[in-house]
Parts: sequence; structure tokens; C-alpha cells
Amino acid sequence: MKAALAQIAPVLLDKSVTIDKALDAIKLAASKGAALIAFGETFLPAYPLWISRLDSSRFDAQDQKELHALYLEQAVQIERGDLDPICDAAKAHNIWIVLGIAEKPLDRGGHSIFASAVTINNLGEIVSVHRKLMPTYEERLAWSPGDAHGLVAHDCHNFRIGTLNCWENWMPLPRVALQAQGVNLHIALWPGSVDNTKDITRFIARESRSYVLSVSTLIRASDIPSSIPHHNRIAPDPSEIIHNGGSAVANPDGSWLLEPQPDIEEVFIVDLDRSFINRERQNFDPSGHYARPELLKLVVDRTRQGNVEMMDE
Repeated sequence: MKAALAQIAPVLLDKSVTIDKALDAIKLAASKGAALIAFGETFLPAYPLWISRLDSSRFDAQDQKELHALYLEQAVQIERGDLDPICDAAKAHNIWIVLGIAEKPLDRGGHSIFASAVTINNLGEIVSVHRKLMPTYEERLAWSPGDAHGLVAHDCHNFRIGTLNCWENWMPLPRVALQAQGVNLHIALWPGSVDNTKDITRFIARESRSYVLSVSTLIRASDIPSSIPHHNRIAPDPSEIIHNGGSAVANPDGSWLLEPQPDIEEVFIVDLDRSFINRERQNFDPSGHYARPELLKLVVDRTRQGNVEMMDE
């Protein structure tokens, strides 16, 4: 199977234009024979990079309120059809899509943001939405903790795929939850840094004897519209590369299929060989012949978490 990694730059906090860039990447990947394309963490409408650049821990700071209000305005609400153009493209091009979004779901009131990974099949159907279990450090000033409802695996041609967001890839138990469902193509979404992908991509591949696609965004200061509030403070150097990408693919033995790719905007295409997985599972299968379920077992609550249970007649 051919798979595509869309290491492209969003237009920060411009959902409509960023969707157009995603559609171009999908069309390009499909034209090159890809059956799957993945985008980085919260690619749509971008990662909240201002948090780490503007001393955002100040309580009740007006600049942070202003930026967060814009983020909330541009965030994705699946229920109102924000992803319909992406779903239509998946069907039109017969391609699976894994897309990182900043989601403001109606089932949680529509005024809080979750870092979500959306999986869309080649029929244009949204088959899962995984909300990041725990935002990392300063991300908690923008995103809410998610739940395990989206910790599911999907059959994509002759592979079985599952997705985690950024640092939850470092959490052993979510990886186990995916491995136990037979995932052999692990998709890791990142905001964009070689420092994030250079070690763990190969580690997860070696641990799980699976292919691992680490997909990152690229954000340059020049990608930030001048209309963004506090633009000069967020991106004072127009030549700066803020997120340098680092998308990569590891083989099931932990070797590189695609080494981390910094500082380049591109849709990378890789060929995945299903038999490679079978060869590496001969001596180790973490959820199969090397597991001891009678001694060690994980319990996962995949209930979609909410604040209210309505008991209407």
C-alpha cells in the first residue's frame, strides 16, 4: 500500500484556506497512488503556538483571551458539517484520511477545544474521532482532556490502522490498547518537530513490530497572517521556521523507511510492505504469542465522556 504524509503548513487560524490546502494535498496524494493520507496534530486550523511564545500562563490576560476567542471561532465543529469538503474528497479520490483538528464538539457544549484525530474512510465516512487523552504542559491552556472513545482500530486495505496525538504516543497504555486491536500501521500525529519524531517513531515500530507513520506540520513565521492579533510578538522574525516538520516513517524492525524530514513543505509518499510485519512478528508479538493476558490485562473505558445524562421520557 502507498501512504502519504502531508507535511504542509496551515494558514494559522484560517480554517477555510487551510481546508483548501488539505484538499490540494489529498488530490496530489491520490494522483500518486496513495490509499491513505495523514496530516499533523491540529493541522486544522493550526497548533496554538502563541501559548509558548507569549507568556500565556498569566491569569485573565486579555491578549490570551483575544487569541483563544479567535481559535474557538476557527475551530472545527463536525456536527455542523465543517469537514464535509474533506469527506467528499476522500470519497471522490477513494482515499483514507487521518486529519488532526482542533475540535469544539457540541456534545461538550461547543465552547471548549479538544485536540482530535479524525479518521475518514475511502467512502467519505467519519469512522472515529479520537480526542487527545491529556494535553501536554502549556497545551492545557488551550485544550481540554479527551477520552478513550476514539481508541479504535480500522481495516484500511490489508493494514489495520490506529492513531495517537503527539505525546500520548509516549503513554504505554494507549499504545497497548491499539496493539491489542491488531494495529500494524500506527499513525502518530505531531505539531512539527524533528526532536519529537527522531526517537519515538523507531521505538514504537520496534516495540510493536508495526509500521509507524509520524506526521508533522510545518509552520513558518511567513505562514502566519499579519491580521492575527499580536502578530509581531508571535512571529517577530519573518524568516523563522517555528515548527520544522520532521515527518518520518519507521519499518517494523525499527529501521528508517523515511528519515525525519525537516524544513520542507511536501507530501511524502512511501510504499508499505505487509509481509514485512509478518516477518517481524515471528519472534515478538506484544498482543499475541508474547502476551500473558491471564497475568497482565488492560481495561479501557471507551464511553464518550459527558457532563450530563438526560433521562427524558
